[in-house]
Amino acid sequence: MSKCDSYVICTSPRSGSTLLCKLLARTSVAGNPDSYFHRPSISAWLEDLDLTPEPSMSERDVLATVFQAAIAEGSLETGMFGLRLQRDSFDFFTEKLAVLHPGLSSDVERFHAAFGRTSFVYLMRQDKVEQAISLVKAQQTGLWHRAPDGTELERLAPPQEPNYDGDELRAQFNRLTSNERDWERWFETDNIKPLRITYEGLSEDPMETLYRVLEHLGLDASAANGVILDVAKLADDTSRDWAARFRSEHNVA
Repeated sequence: MSKCDSYVICTSPRSGSTLLCKLLARTSVAGNPDSYFHRPSISAWLEDLDLTPEPSMSERDVLATVFQAAIAEGSLETGMFGLRLQRDSFDFFTEKLAVLHPGLSSDVERFHAAFGRTSFVYLMRQDKVEQAISLVKAQQTGLWHRAPDGTELERLAPPQEPNYDGDELRAQFNRLTSNERDWERWFETDNIKPLRITYEGLSEDPMETLYRVLEHLGLDASAANGVILDVAKLADDTSRDWAARFRSEHNVA
């Protein structure tokens, strides 16, 4: 595949996207992928990118400024922009993308207008029970990512013990299942054929997955050589106990 200008990692929470983004960034050829449009708010986008627009600017001009800054941060000196896009952020993002590029008829055309020739990578987790458990545990404990040596990489709340909550697990299981259906519907509607990778495959063989992504982007896969894995799994005995209990209570395979 010839080299693209940008790529979008289409995903949902606790699918291994942080690991994949870090691996891609460490190749030094695939940009600096991250969730530059995560929160559904232009004000939040401006804050995250440390931007202060002129009060007289139109919404479209503000969006142009935001996108320009995001592309610069997500590309660095590599010439390729990387974006992680969670499904829950998708509707607001594409709504504003249509404001920025109003003369086009589809989302995918607007992606190309905003970011150049864009490739799509679909990262999903096959086991939605384990995904829901990972999400609920992160929300409860405040710990979202940890390094292989045990160092905390991302904590969003003070430490506290996780507690089994069947109703919340079911709600998140349903949400994540819906996310997958929505992504698939969009791919079909806009005739997008993404590279499909899974959390399970990424977890089992991160380097092989990284090679596949680089090749899909039209990059030299040898850029993955020497890349260090620096995000560890958080699943533990508690996760396994919760999974067995949830599957039994809700008759989920």
